[in-house]
Amino acid sequence: MKQIKIFSQMIKDGFKEATHGSLYYHVWMGILTFFMLWGAYSYYQQISEGLVVTGMSDRVSWGLYISNFTFLVGVAAAAVMLVLPTYILHDVDFKQAVLIGEGMAVSALVMCITFVMVDVGGPGVLWHMIPGLGTFNFPNSMLTWDMVVLNVYLFINITVPMYILFRHYQGKVAHKKVYLPGVMISVFWAVALHMVTAFLYQGLQARPFWNTALLGPRFLASAFAAGPALIILALGMINQYSSFKIEKKTIQKIALVITVSAQANLIMLGSELFKEFYSPTHHSISAQYLFFGLGEHKALVPWIWTSIGLNLIATAILTFNQLRKNMTLLYVACVILFIAIWIDKGFGLIVPGFIPGQWGKIVEYTPSSVEIGVTVGIWALGCFIFTILTRATIAIELGAIRYKK
Repeated sequence: MKQIKIFSQMIKDGFKEATHGSLYYHVWMGILTFFMLWGAYSYYQQISEGLVVTGMSDRVSWGLYISNFTFLVGVAAAAVMLVLPTYILHDVDFKQAVLIGEGMAVSALVMCITFVMVDVGGPGVLWHMIPGLGTFNFPNSMLTWDMVVLNVYLFINITVPMYILFRHYQGKVAHKKVYLPGVMISVFWAVALHMVTAFLYQGLQARPFWNTALLGPRFLASAFAAGPALIILALGMINQYSSFKIEKKTIQKIALVITVSAQANLIMLGSELFKEFYSPTHHSISAQYLFFGLGEHKALVPWIWTSIGLNLIATAILTFNQLRKNMTLLYVACVILFIAIWIDKGFGLIVPGFIPGQWGKIVEYTPSSVEIGVTVGIWALGCFIFTILTRATIAIELGAIRYKK
């Protein structure tokens, strides 16, 4: 009972910390609240009228929602790049940033699950995913495997940091034997999360665009580039607007992880392009549509070449030490790399798999205003959660809030 009382007090103190701040903080939270309300209204329209108000159809049944889901799975899994060196390799330089990375993983996973919820139409059909009550179809369906790994990874990323913060809130050191098993599992689970998501697409025989053995490795490489890039941007904001300071060498080590991952991602992209266009077959039509268009159908061509261009620029900046050590250039590289991979893992991966259809018909996809509104609202929700978690975490780590007996 005593531990429950202490935990309840920690939640209350954390909530109090998250609801107080400077004018800039309240403006930021107000902006996020506005976008969440916009997303809620857009979702209300979707529930009222059905998925017909989206740009999706029976030809292209996965659009902006699943594109963002696929990208955010990578952002969530990227936390392992901080967990692994901190708790297993004992690299103290990462210790300052690891709880921030875990908070980002939780926010990304909440967004992932929310994107799945809105993609199926409405919450009324989610009971089909409940084992024993609905048709969960486990272990035959890769979709159910994906939902299992998502929820287990979310549970791990909540419980392990929560235990560490709970001990620090009491002014005590966290017991390694308690949290280390969860850390070890999270490292394995982060890789499994990405590979299972890749298998979900690879296993669809009627979609040859996704039938490549490099899909899983490219998922990991792009995840370990985009996720840490977002973490660096978050750490930069924390350094700027809080008293919790992250050392430059910590950020530079994370930047080195991004550099290697971005380079590996480009190498695998080049390998896929060679496979698709050096000896093209009828299975290369989707790639032809994506990179060069099919006749007058060229909706995705500017998107993918913008992504590749940004990818090359960001990787070039990161590759040269003198450029990477310039913090302004590093932040610029992280922004454009994040945008590049968002395009690549979204419109560049999901939509082309449906074009052309199995019978050769070309139906292009453009997201509707409702989809955009819901998507912006979900991203605002993720930022809102991350801001609250980060603010409470920093207060505990700095000793600003402590349990008073």
